[in-house]
Amino acid sequence: MDKREIEELRQKVGCAALLEKDGWKVDVKESTRRAIKYRRDSNIIIVIHEGRGWFDPLSPAKGDVFSLAELLGADGFVEACDRVADMVGFRPSAPAWQRPPRPRTPGSITERWQNRFKPRPGSPAWRYLTDARGLPADIVKQAVTCDKLREGPQGSIWAAHSDSAGAITGWEERGPAWRGFATEGAKELFRFGPPESERICITEAAIDAMSLAAIEVRRSDTLYVSTGGGWSPATDHAIRNLARRANVRLVAATDNNRQGDVYADRVRAIAAEASAEYARAQPRTVDWNEDLNALTAAS
Repeated sequence: MDKREIEELRQKVGCAALLEKDGWKVDVKESTRRAIKYRRDSNIIIVIHEGRGWFDPLSPAKGDVFSLAELLGADGFVEACDRVADMVGFRPSAPAWQRPPRPRTPGSITERWQNRFKPRPGSPAWRYLTDARGLPADIVKQAVTCDKLREGPQGSIWAAHSDSAGAITGWEERGPAWRGFATEGAKELFRFGPPESERICITEAAIDAMSLAAIEVRRSDTLYVSTGGGWSPATDHAIRNLARRANVRLVAATDNNRQGDVYADRVRAIAAEASAEYARAQPRTVDWNEDLNALTAAS
């Protein structure tokens, strides 16, 4: 094949087609419109760039549809091209939760954030956090007071990611029937607590960060942060900046599963490089929100 034929194949066949044909399944709970998580046994592949790219969150592996074909068993690039060519015309199943692309161009991140209402007692987002997710009203009120939350569409919640100067870079979107991240936004860190805290608890979701704060009765010496379910270069940079501060203790409060362990190892490595203290805090269940609800049910 010449370069033109290879590029045509790359445009015609997405990574999702190869994965579905190979028996991988979409993890609906952990997927977003722009990052679809596929699982097979304990293995994970996340498809990005509208199906044209992929990466393994548990290793450095990443690439395009041809490298994915090799990962799935093709013996070299020539056989990978043959496998991809065999998939021309195959359409993978569209996840039922995927919403159609917005017909209009969204405004800037700052404009869209400012145009949404803050949650208030009785509002759809407030009920979602306090009723469906079991967060104490005082924790939600504190997050609202710190300007970390907004009302999203259809009863969902927006939880702000920001840089070290406090500028909004995007937001986690969570709701009864939706999970995603701000269109054209950038994951950095959701930050809840005193910015100059010496103890930094790193979770994988804003709701987990607030849940851990509730479990710990929001320690005054702690900044609770969330990576938003991923580990972007901006997130890595932000955590390294926090680790370089004097007397900092990084607490890897990631999920109690394989991915959480991988992220905890990354936090441990960053702490070691910065000569910062390190600790691992694991939820008893899978995540801190489940732990919070288990504690509430038992009390």
